[in-house]
Amino acid sequence: MQSVLYNAKKIDTVDIFNIGQAKQVLNGRKCIIVTGVTGQDGSHMVDYLLKNTTDYIIFGGVRRLSIYNHKNISHVVDDRFFLINFDLTDSHTIDSIFYKLQPSYFINFAAQSYVGSSWDFPEQTWTTNSTSIIHILESLRNHCPSCKLYQAGSSEEFGNVSYSPQDEKHPLKPRSPYGASKVASRVLIKTWRESYNLFAIQGWLFNHEGTRRGEEFVTRKITKNVAHIKFCLENNINFHPLSVGNIYAKRDWSDAEDFVDGVWKMLNNDTPEEYVLSSGETHTVKEFITTAFKELNIVGVWEGKDLEEKFYTNVKDGKKLLVQIDEKFYRPAEVELLLGDSSLARQNLGWEPQSNFSDLIKKMVNHDYKDIIIKSRRK
Repeated sequence: MQSVLYNAKKIDTVDIFNIGQAKQVLNGRKCIIVTGVTGQDGSHMVDYLLKNTTDYIIFGGVRRLSIYNHKNISHVVDDRFFLINFDLTDSHTIDSIFYKLQPSYFINFAAQSYVGSSWDFPEQTWTTNSTSIIHILESLRNHCPSCKLYQAGSSEEFGNVSYSPQDEKHPLKPRSPYGASKVASRVLIKTWRESYNLFAIQGWLFNHEGTRRGEEFVTRKITKNVAHIKFCLENNINFHPLSVGNIYAKRDWSDAEDFVDGVWKMLNNDTPEEYVLSSGETHTVKEFITTAFKELNIVGVWEGKDLEEKFYTNVKDGKKLLVQIDEKFYRPAEVELLLGDSSLARQNLGWEPQSNFSDLIKKMVNHDYKDIIIKSRRK
């Protein structure tokens, strides 16, 4: 099929959202809006919808930026997919989307999603993740009340956990501006849902990763650095060791591709119910690091304690430092343990994750290593 992607750098918002263009593109068909399509979750959602639906035009919302950042969707060539200019903080744009396009589904993955940055930019985090939801809910209510809304929630909402594993009834006790912003959007969605009888939900997505994960997230930082170290060791090139923060934080990691199926199942449930999606296993950052190195046949040993704990491997001329702890990567308030109970989603939605912890790391670190090999051959 010929690609008909609209490049947000070339088309103004007014042009995209006039009624004539909307009718021309839709041609009587229904549509789905997916935001955050340049990121991990949004791009996987687009892939899933194009594969598993036939009756919808898919509009991908992107912000106009001076730097082209569409790598995660550059592979999409389908005459049902269009990029549209979208900004969560612009209430006029949101109004235009619901009024002129009348979406059947609105799936919001756009967010300030990096927990660490939320400490540096708390106001921006709140505006993007919480205030914008009011705009979406009001536009939904006023212009397209039959539209089904999904807002991405997070296990960070549970924060300082009271019990494990965490299920849908667990108290919300966030320990970061990011977690607090997601709790706020959840409360807003519940209020509008109950007040105006809307199908609006916010599922709890525990940590989910993959080859499209941003490099600022610790899992992708690990796999890219492990791949780089592997290449350097093989080619006798000097390298800087991987620097990380709290290696004893425990997280419930899954493959992001598994979660978009759960999101779609939530949206097509008979009633607007919110579910936990998780693997049901928890692992430390330390385990993630060790497993990634092992996958690339690098055997090492941890030595030392606390901030002096380090990971070494043996080379011909002695030990080589691979990983070190850097206090600057610690957060002001740490969430030590997250472990999800997704039994309700499995029972009521028929959702099941397809990958496990080892599968995920294998996919990520091998992808990053192959990428380094390909780039090295171009030089």
